[in-house]
Parts: sequence; structure tokens; C-alpha cells
Amino acid sequence: MSAKAVREADAKSLLNRFVQHQFLKKLNKHIFDPRYTNELTATFNIESILIRTIINGKDSKDWEKLPETYPWLLTDCLVIKPDQLIKRRGKLGLVKVNTNWQGVREWVLANQGREVKIGRSVGKLHTFVVERYIPHTPDEELYLCIHATRNGNEVLFSNKGGVDVGDIDSHAHKIQVDIREDPSVTQICQLTSTTLPEYRELLINFIRVLYEAYKELHFTYLEINPLVLCRSSLFILDIAAKIDSTAEFLCKQHWGELEYPPPFGRDAYPEEAYIAELDAKSGASLKLTVLNSKGRIWTMVAGGGASVVYSDTICELGYAEELANYGEYSGAPSESQTFEYAKTILSLMTREHHHKGKILIIGGGIANFTNVAATFRGIVKAMSEYKHKLKEVNASVFVRRGGPNYQEGLRVMQELGGTLEVPIHVFGPETHMTAIVGYALGITPMLEPSYELTRTNSLLGMSRNSSGGSMKEFLNNHTDGGGGEDEFSAKRVRIEFGSDESNGTEYTKMDSPIRPLFSKRTQSIVWGMQPRAVQDMLDYDHMCSRNTPSVASMVYPFTNNHKQKFYWGHKEILIPCYKELDTAMKKHPEADTLVNFASLRSAFDSTMETLEYPQIRCIAIIAEGIPENKTKLLIKQAQEKEVVIIGPATVGGIKAGCFKIGNTGGMLDNILASKLYRPGSVAYVSRSGGMSNELNNILARNTNGVYEGVAIGGDRYPGSSFLEHLLRYQDTPEVQMLVMLGEVGGMEEYRVCEAVRTGRINKPLIAWCIGTCADMFTSDVQFGHAGSSANSVEESAASKNSGLREAGARVPKSFDSLISVIKEVYDELVTTGRILPQPEVEPPQVPMDYSWAQELGLIRKPSSFMSSICDERGDELMYAGTPITDIFSQDIGIGGVLGLLWFQRRLPQYACKFIEMCLIVTADHGPAVSGAHNTIITARAGKDLISSLVSGLLTIGDRFGGALDGAAKQFSAAYDGGLSPMDFVNTTRKEHKLIMGIGHKVKSLNNPDMRVEIMKTFVFKNFPSTSLLSYALEVEKITTSKKPNLILNVDGCIATAFVDLLRHCGAFTLEEAAELIDAGVLNGLFVMGRSTGLIGHYLDQKRLKQGLYRHPWDDISYLTPEDANFYKEDS
Repeated sequence: MSAKAVREADAKSLLNRFVQHQFLKKLNKHIFDPRYTNELTATFNIESILIRTIINGKDSKDWEKLPETYPWLLTDCLVIKPDQLIKRRGKLGLVKVNTNWQGVREWVLANQGREVKIGRSVGKLHTFVVERYIPHTPDEELYLCIHATRNGNEVLFSNKGGVDVGDIDSHAHKIQVDIREDPSVTQICQLTSTTLPEYRELLINFIRVLYEAYKELHFTYLEINPLVLCRSSLFILDIAAKIDSTAEFLCKQHWGELEYPPPFGRDAYPEEAYIAELDAKSGASLKLTVLNSKGRIWTMVAGGGASVVYSDTICELGYAEELANYGEYSGAPSESQTFEYAKTILSLMTREHHHKGKILIIGGGIANFTNVAATFRGIVKAMSEYKHKLKEVNASVFVRRGGPNYQEGLRVMQELGGTLEVPIHVFGPETHMTAIVGYALGITPMLEPSYELTRTNSLLGMSRNSSGGSMKEFLNNHTDGGGGEDEFSAKRVRIEFGSDESNGTEYTKMDSPIRPLFSKRTQSIVWGMQPRAVQDMLDYDHMCSRNTPSVASMVYPFTNNHKQKFYWGHKEILIPCYKELDTAMKKHPEADTLVNFASLRSAFDSTMETLEYPQIRCIAIIAEGIPENKTKLLIKQAQEKEVVIIGPATVGGIKAGCFKIGNTGGMLDNILASKLYRPGSVAYVSRSGGMSNELNNILARNTNGVYEGVAIGGDRYPGSSFLEHLLRYQDTPEVQMLVMLGEVGGMEEYRVCEAVRTGRINKPLIAWCIGTCADMFTSDVQFGHAGSSANSVEESAASKNSGLREAGARVPKSFDSLISVIKEVYDELVTTGRILPQPEVEPPQVPMDYSWAQELGLIRKPSSFMSSICDERGDELMYAGTPITDIFSQDIGIGGVLGLLWFQRRLPQYACKFIEMCLIVTADHGPAVSGAHNTIITARAGKDLISSLVSGLLTIGDRFGGALDGAAKQFSAAYDGGLSPMDFVNTTRKEHKLIMGIGHKVKSLNNPDMRVEIMKTFVFKNFPSTSLLSYALEVEKITTSKKPNLILNVDGCIATAFVDLLRHCGAFTLEEAAELIDAGVLNGLFVMGRSTGLIGHYLDQKRLKQGLYRHPWDDISYLTPEDANFYKEDS
């Protein structure tokens, strides 16, 4: 989910449109003054007092047109104000009231482009809204607000509204509304208890209707201040609104085209819109916000959490004003997508010079499933394109990345430094994630990377320091893996949620012990066709010496029941895949976990269905972008069913040595490097999936490793909370140390504070909330995660870190110092004997998949066959190296496409046109010819299109259609052999051969074939040489002197002209031209053209409803055997 602010005018228009169409019938009386119904019969009217326009103050035509559309602009008193997400406009003197149309015009002209400072933000006024003025007194101004909470929504109402509303929490009445319900009349009566009795019914109806619109339109915040109650009518004067943009697929018909303007003080850049468009079209995540286009420090960071961490570090080091942008790319974008993303950032970065030079930080955590080399290829391509501009701005580049195929990606990046002539410093996962920021800014001395820039070694050959023990012995001796019998007989303990009436935040009853979530016996069902993720889970199972696979089955509604083949170590196994979830549940009652890879559109329904099965204890929802209201319904249902939800918008979680969800932990090399194949003593919870893998790396390098880790997801209301998982870790004896990585936005971290303060959590907790940079920006920034945005001071990262520190958690000074705090706490636990480090053991070897080994360049094999005309593997289809977009944008046409696919050449325009003419003139020659005849008969026999077409094509040969190839070879041989036209005719006659391409049954000199005439005219006008065609026409003169129908027919004309094209267009050598003729290219031209006509004959017969064909007997000569022998003897 992603709550985005909308303009006041859009919010009012949206409410009006929806209310007019959906809710008017529910009301029995007028709510608004009839004077403002704008000739509408509606009883609930907002837009009648609203007009939204972005006025160009210098264009008088705009001012003249508006009153024509809205006549009341010239008759009513008006209000004009900016509509740019500015708070407290009245106090700032940015509202002009009780004026006329001329006054509005003068006010806009005076303020258009005016620079205004509001707090730390400075911006220019450019967007205004004009409305009818509603005369009223201050005591007629009310306050009404609806905003989202975890379990539903909170409604606030006060009789005191307007510019002097003050601290609304101190005097507003509040009610909490469950997500599955609407506010009751009793609740609303309680809310409006201090309102005059004669207006209560009016107000109650209004709030009920407004709440329903709020829910149906997926608002997350809707504040009306003031709501004016005067003359027995209600008027909405000012609205501040946010909408859940992820609900677009549900609400598009109601929303229309909504604009999400940037916060005041930050201009909207076309580059931001371009990246937003790319993001909308991609399954990956691409984000860009320009903070300071003249800034020195630019970032290109992979991962929603990592992008915030890098921004935090830059700001904490004192360079907030020089940070140029915030952005992130994640979710395995393709090479072309990262190319476009990188190119966009580089275009912004290289526009302005800086006396100290520009810095580009290409950072990221350790990827779970993104192929680092593939994304880096796109970045390298973009940087190569901007080579000269990067040199001009004196750029230096710092790179840090880890994850699948990261060695190859870093190697390619380092090689680029030599050719780019720009300093590029490259680091891998052995370097702390944000260390490159200090290197780039010259604050800390740069250390040389310790990794090897070589392709990944085969996992079969990897070895580790070992004590000689087996993995199975290690796991049995040092952990029960959560898999003891006690766990399975343990009583379920429900984690109950409620609501604190004073502030609307949720609490957890924390006094009961909580059972482990996963074990070595955990069985899961995977929803969705995700063979790579399933194989990763099975490889992890094998590495952890599990006896049985953790994936019991898969569910995929778009296929029938079948079995999928996977590897279990070296052995192949079959895992069932079912069409129905119900079948999977009944067949596998031992499965207690669902890993849901459904899309954002179907994840809600599939999860709700899963919650109906009592056997399920945990559901991981991977999808990002589930609407907030849907997520809250899931949370409510899961609480009642006592099911733990991980996600949405998560990579999942991992219990070391036991079970992992989907792609969690990355590839096997990272599993090994992070020691996730056996349990450690540290458990963590994070919002970010990418940062969870970074924590795996940090903990493996500075402690004895991870016991369990969960990424709860980046949405504002994840299915489970930090506290739920921390309490589980607290109640797990094997866990001695806790780590929490929180974020800006939301209030969940304060529940952890309370648990630490009260002693419910007494194990050492290292906690850090990312997003501290938000306080240093001059305008609001929506970070990569939907929930990473503070709606109050309490939701800021700095406030949370302070609260955690005061409660007793170990909070570092910054993310940079997180490592040192973790190591310090771990060393203390080792010193006191609470943690006893164990010797490492070597995990079972897991073979590398062939496809991944090939991707890494570790193996090679000969291809089964080769193809050089088309490549569909990339993001864009390529014909002979030409992108499909170029084919359309350059209007190459079918002739040009044929040139690419048949000849691997971009042919001249006249050649493409000639090919198209050939296809046209060979398309058909009536129903009587053998090919069409066969097609018609087959079609009338009831056969399908393909069968009918093929039956016609099979007649093509020397006697039908094949004359093109024969004519080309015959005329070419004669011409190249130096035979004169007369000698050629005489030679063929002596050899009793026909001249291919000469002669016609109907056409003659006196009745010429217009197809041939058209072709000849074009060829002589456009071809650089027509030597063979001219030679053929000389032959025609000789043959027609004997018979007028021995003309150069269309086959001969096309054949000889095509040879001239191949030999003289400049695209082929004589040898290549001859090879193409020998290969039968001209017959191919006839087949391609005639297929058009044969398909036409098939469709014609179907259209005419022609029945089975039977040849008439009177058109057949029936011979007896004696007659046949007579003819044979006579011959």
C-alpha cells in the first residue's frame, strides 16, 4: 500500500462523483442548500461549489473561457486559494475570500510564480482552486477527520474547527471503527453528542455517507476543516486527503485520472514521471525523487530498505543539502529497465557542474534473488553512453553490492573503470554496506576490497573450516531446531490485539509464552508457479540435512493436477501441483505453512481462502501492492484464526538449519557465507527483505550467526508486528540476543519499547530504525516501502530510536555503527557464558543447477542448433539485431522485415517496396489453379485452416509456383554464360526444355498481363541495374515472334528482377546472391504471397457455408482395364 496525497480539488471532485452515483438514494432529505445544487436533482452535492483549474495567469483566453463553462463565477462571491498540499493556508494569508471574478483574477496574477517559504520548504505558487464563498461565522465551523488505523479507521469530530482548531486531540471526540464494519448510529451519536439537537440527524447522515465513500474510494486520510454548518446546511470548505494508490485496479472507474502532486517546495520533474511510468509497467520496483537537482551526491541504490539506509548515512555525515536524489530499484528489474533507470539518473546528474566534482553511489544490500550481474549490465551500458559527460562533471563512482552472481557484476563494473576513464571503486559484501559513503566523502580512509573478482566457484568445490563433525550431528547436539515433540503438542497461544482508546494504537497481550513458528518438520504449500523458489527451498532443506522436503505441494489454478520435477540433492523427485487449494489441503494435512506467491490482485482472495483451513499456522504473502483495506481484513481474519501472517510485501523469513520461505537468504553461496545452514544464537526481525539478508551477513561475520530471521514486510500495516516475533524469540531458549531493524512510519516500535521497559523482553535487544534522514529533508519524501512515511513526530525514526534507547534497548548512533554494537553485545554474552561458540561443520554439498552454472560462466556445452535472425531473450524482440520498436518507428514494413529475417540485411527502400509488390501480385490467381483448388476442397471437407492451407501449399513445385526458382537459375546461367538471347532459345529447344518463366495460357502480346507491366515499370524506374530483366525481355521478343502468348510471365518477371535486386542493391556479393537463389528464396517468396490467397479461399468457403465437395461424374473419363491397356500400347 502507498498513501499518496491528492489535491483538494481532486478530493472534492472524487467525493462528489462517487456520492452522486452511489449514495443519494440512501438519503431522504436535502443536506445542502438548494441554491447550490447547480441544477442537479441530487441531494448530496459538493462539486456545485467547486471548480478546479490550473490557471496560466498570462493567458487571457483561459480567463475568458472559464465563466462560459461556469456562469456562477460572474454572479457569486468567490474564494481563491492555492491547491498545492499547503497546510494552514488561512494563517499564512494564502486565501482570498468574499471576492468577485475580477478579484480572483487580480489575486492569481499577483501570486502566480510567487516564492513562498513554509517551514523549511520554499516553493512557488502555480496551482489554484476557486470556489463559491460560503458566508458563516467562526462558531459555525466544525472539524471532521477519518484516518486509518491497523484494525480499521478512527473518526474524530469537534464542534471547534477552522484556522484556530489548535490541538485537535485535546478536544475532539473519537470513535474506533472495525475494518469490517461501518460506524453505528450509536457511535456517531456519541461522536456528535455536543452538537445542537436540531442538527444531529443532518450530521449523522453526513458522517455515515462520508465514511462509506471513504472506504469504497480507499482513502487513508480525509480531514475536513472547516466543515461549516449554517442555515441548516453543511458545506465542505477545506479538505486534506490521502488515497491508497495501490487500490487503482479496484477504483479506476471511480478515480479517473488522479494526479499525485509532489509536496510543496519540491518541483515535479519529468524524469520522476518517466520512472513512475516504468515502475507501473514493470513487475519490479523503480523509484526516483529529485531532492536537489544541483546536488553533488547522487545515489543509485538497490532495495527499498537499503536506499533509506544510504540516504540516512549521507545525511548523518552532514551532507543532507548535497544529496541530490532519493530512489531505489529492486525486485529483479531487467537489464533494459536498469539501463533506462540509470540513464535517467545520469542525465540529471551530468546537467550541472560542481566545483568538487560529482559523486555517484551505486549501492545495495545483499540481494535475495536479483541477478546482480544482469542489473549491472544495464548500469554499465548507461554509464558507457554517458562517458564524456561523466568526465566533464569530474565524477567518481563508488560501488558496493552482494547477492546472486555479484562477483561477475563487480568484475564488469571494475573493468568499466578502465575504459570509462572515470574512477570507479568496487566493493563486495565483505565491506559494510554504508562504508562506501565515508570513502566517497573522504571522511574515512578507503580500504582495499578483500574479495576476488572472479566468477563464483562451483559450490561442489567449496569447503569451510570444519571440526570433522557432520551437519546432522551438529544440529542434533546443539539445537532441537524447534522440532521436539513438545512443540507439536504445545497448546496454541493466541496473540490478542486491541485498541487503546486514547490514541488508537494497538497493543498486544504479552504475558503468555509463544510457541516456535517453524521447525525441521515444517511442511509448506506454495501458491503459484514458482519453480525457482521451490528449488531454492529444497536445496536449502538438503543443505540442512532435513529428512523430507519442506514443500509438500504447489497450487496453481491455471493448470490441471500434475507433478513437477525438482532436485533433492543429486536425485530427482516429483512434487504434486494442484489446481484447487482444497485438494492440496486434504492431500497434505501435515502442511501448516502457506507461501503465497499470488499477484497483488489475487493474493487477498487466495489468503482468505487459506485462512479457512485450521491446519495452517503461518502464511507468508510475498506480493507487494495489496490495498490497505484488504490487508487489514486479512489481519483481522488471521487474528481470529490464530494464524501468523508474514508480509505482505516481504521476501519471507528463515529459521537457520530448519526452514526457509521462498527466496529468503539468497542463493546457496550466500547461505554458506552467512552460515544459515545451522542455527546461531541471534534472532532478528526487519521490515525490509533486502536488509534482512544484509543482517544475515552482518550477524555471520560478527556473531555465531542467525537462529531465525523474519522480514515482516514494508507495508504500513504488515500482517504481523515486530513485537510478535520478538516475543517468540524471547520465549525461545536457544535465542540469546535480539536484533530489530525498524523504519520511519507507524508506531509498532513503541510496543517493543513497552515490552522492554516492563521486562517482558529481557534478552539483549539491539535496535535501529532507519529513515532518520526524513527529518533533514525540507519536504516530505515517500521512501521505497509503502509504510516508510511519518505522519507525526512520533512516527519519525529519530523519535523511535530515542524511545528504544530510553526503554533499555541497545541503540547505535547510526547504521554505520550497528556492527560494532552487535559485536560488543555478542562478545559480552560469550564472556559471561550465555553463548558458547561451537566449532563449524561442513554442510552437505548441493549441486549447482546447470542453468545457473551456465549463467555464471562455469560450464560450457555445444549448442543443439544455432539461429542468427531473431532473438527473443531480452526485454525486446530483435529481428537480425534490430529492435522491434525500431521496426515500427522507422516504418520498415513487411518488405523490410522480410529482408531482416531472410537476408539479415537492411535493404534499400525500393527493394522493400519491390518485395511487397511481389507478395501482392503472387497472393492469388483464382480458384481454378491447383493450390487454391486443393485448399477449397480441403476446407469443404470440414478441415481446419492449417490443414487446408498446407494442402494447397503442397502442390507448389516445378509445375505450379516453382517456376520462379527455375526461371531465375535458367536465365542467370544463360546470361552469365554469355549466351545471346537467340542462342539461349535455340539451345533450350534443342535440349527439349521449356524456358521457365515464358508463356501464359491466357495472356499474350495483345492481352498483356498488367501485373507484369506494373512490375516492369517499377523496376526500370528504381533499380540501379536491370541487366537480367532486360535480357529476359529480349528473349520474350524471340519467343513471341513464334506465338504471341509466349510472353515473359509474372514468374519470369519476378525471378529475373529479383536476381537483379540481389546482385546490384549493394547488400550482397555475387556469391551470396547465388547462394540465396540456390536455397530457394524465390519459391519462398511465392509461398509467402500465395499463402495469403489460400487463406482467403479457406475463409471464403467457410463464409459461404459450402458443404463437402464431390466431383461430378460427367467430368471424369472412366476407363476399363482394356481401355487403359489400349492407350498404353498405342503410346
